[in-house]
Amino acid sequence: MPAVSSSTKYDVIVIGGGHNGLTNAAYLAKAGKKVLVLERRHVLGGAACTEEVFPGFKFSVCSYVVSLLRPEIIRDLDLPRHGLEILPLDGTFTPMPNGDHLWRVNDHGKTHREIARHSRVDAEAYDEFGKAMQAMCRFVKPILSMIPPDPATLNPRELMKLVFIGRRFQGMSSEDKYNQVQLMTMSAIDFLDQWFETDVLKATMSASGIIGTFLGVRSPGTAYVLLHHYMGEIDGAFRAWGFARGGTGAISNAIADAAREAGAEIRTEAAIAKILVKNGRATGVVLANGDEIYADVVSSSVDPRLTFTKMIEPGNLPDEFMDGVRRYKFRGSSGKVNMALDGLPNFKCMPGVGAHLRGAMSISPSVEYMEKAYDEAKYGHWSSHPYIDMVIPTLTDTSLAPPGKHILSCFVQYAPYKLAPGFDWDTEKENFGDAVVNTIAEYAPNIKDIILHRQVVTPLDLEREWGLSEGNIFQGELSLEQLFFLRPVAGWAQFRSPIKNLYMCGSATHPGGGIMGAPGRLAALEILKDGGA
Repeated sequence: MPAVSSSTKYDVIVIGGGHNGLTNAAYLAKAGKKVLVLERRHVLGGAACTEEVFPGFKFSVCSYVVSLLRPEIIRDLDLPRHGLEILPLDGTFTPMPNGDHLWRVNDHGKTHREIARHSRVDAEAYDEFGKAMQAMCRFVKPILSMIPPDPATLNPRELMKLVFIGRRFQGMSSEDKYNQVQLMTMSAIDFLDQWFETDVLKATMSASGIIGTFLGVRSPGTAYVLLHHYMGEIDGAFRAWGFARGGTGAISNAIADAAREAGAEIRTEAAIAKILVKNGRATGVVLANGDEIYADVVSSSVDPRLTFTKMIEPGNLPDEFMDGVRRYKFRGSSGKVNMALDGLPNFKCMPGVGAHLRGAMSISPSVEYMEKAYDEAKYGHWSSHPYIDMVIPTLTDTSLAPPGKHILSCFVQYAPYKLAPGFDWDTEKENFGDAVVNTIAEYAPNIKDIILHRQVVTPLDLEREWGLSEGNIFQGELSLEQLFFLRPVAGWAQFRSPIKNLYMCGSATHPGGGIMGAPGRLAALEILKDGGA
C-alpha cells in the first residue's frame, strides 16, 4: 500500500508523548511553533502514566512518585491551572525482622527522636548530614538547568560554562568540596559509613543510590545517584516527595493540556516506523501505517537505541557516533508489582492502621540484605528477597480505587533485564511477583489475604510496552561515565545529533531520569536558539 503524505507540514514533530516529549512540545508551541506530538501507546505519559488496569483501580503503572519536577516548568506552563496537584508523601517506614522499625517523617523533631532511639550519635549526625547534602544540592542544582558544556571545544561560550562550574566549586567550603568529590566517586554505603552507624538507617538511605542502575549499594558511583534523588523539590523544599492527585499520569496530562492550549497537536496510537532523512537533514517521519508527515525539525524523546538504530536507516550516521550509541549502557534492573487490595497491610512491628502507611514503606532492613539482593542479580537471577519501595496512594487520594479498597504500588529491585541462560521473563514473571508478595508477607502477614488483583511489570514489559530499552527507567544508567557532557554520547550532549534538525529531548540526555521535565525543556530552548525550524 503506498505511503500517504500529510498535507500539513509542521515546524516540529516530537516523537513520544512521555512527560519530557510533552514538555518539549509545550515550550515550542508557546514560542509560536506548529508542533505535532506522536505517541505510540493509547495513553499519554510514557512511564509517567495512569491506567485503569483492573475495573475501578487506577494505577501509576510505572513511575509512581514525584519529586524532581522542575519548579520553572510548573511555573512556565502554569501546571496547577491545568489540574496538577501534588499531595505530600510523609516519611519512610522501614520494618525490621526483629520486630523493630525505623520511621523517618518530615517532622524534624520526630525524626531526630526516632533515630536517637537507635543511636544518639546518628541522631546528631543526621542533622549535619542534611546540611552537607543541601550544600551539595545547591552546587548541583544550577547544573540541572544548564546546557552541558563541550570540554573538547575552544568555543569561548562553552569554556565559560566550565569556568562557571569551577567558580562555584571554588566558592564552596573545604569540607563541602571534599564531600562533593566523594559523592561523585564513592559508593552510597561508603559515603554513609562516614556519617552513621545504624545499619537499617544506612540501608534505607542507600536505596536511593541504586535506583535505575545495575549496581549495588557498595558499588562506586552510587553516592551520586543518592544525591540525584535527594534533590527532590516541591514548592522549593529539598527532599519533598509526593503523589500527583490522579496518579502520575495527571502530571503528563497537565503538561499535555498546557501544550494543547499553546497550539500543539497531540496524537496517540501513532507509532513511528522511520525518521525521514534527506541530504543529512531530518525532514519528517513515517508512521507504522505508512503515512508520511513532514516537519522542519524532529525532536525524539525516546532513547538513543530506538532513535538511532531502529528509526534511522543505516548509513546516515557517522560510525564513531554509532559506536558511542552502542556503548551506551541501559542494563535495566527493576520491576513493578501493582496490587489492588481489599484492605490495608498489617505490619507485625507496628500493627493496625496508622500514619506509617501514608508514606513510603521500604523493605531494606540491612546493608547485607541490600547487597545480597544485588548478588543474585549479578548472576542473572531476580532477587528472591528484593529491595521493595511501597506506597499506598489511596490513603491520600481516594479517587484511585473503589470505596474501602486500596492500591499498593511496589517498586522492586533487583530484576535484571538479562537473565541467566535457561531463564526468561515470560516464564519467570509470576514467580518474581510471588517473591515480592512473599517478602512483604514476612513483615505484613495478612498481605496474601487482601490481594484482589496483581499486575507484575518486568524489565522486558517495560521494553515491549513502554519502549524503554532493556527496561531501564531512566533511558540509561545514571553512572558517572553517562552524566552531564557524556550523556548520551561524548560530543553530543547538547540535545543535537549528527543529523541536522534531529534533536534528543528524553531522559537519555542531561540531566537524566525521574519525572523532571528538564531534558524536554532544555532541548526546546536549544531548538529555538537554532532557529527552531
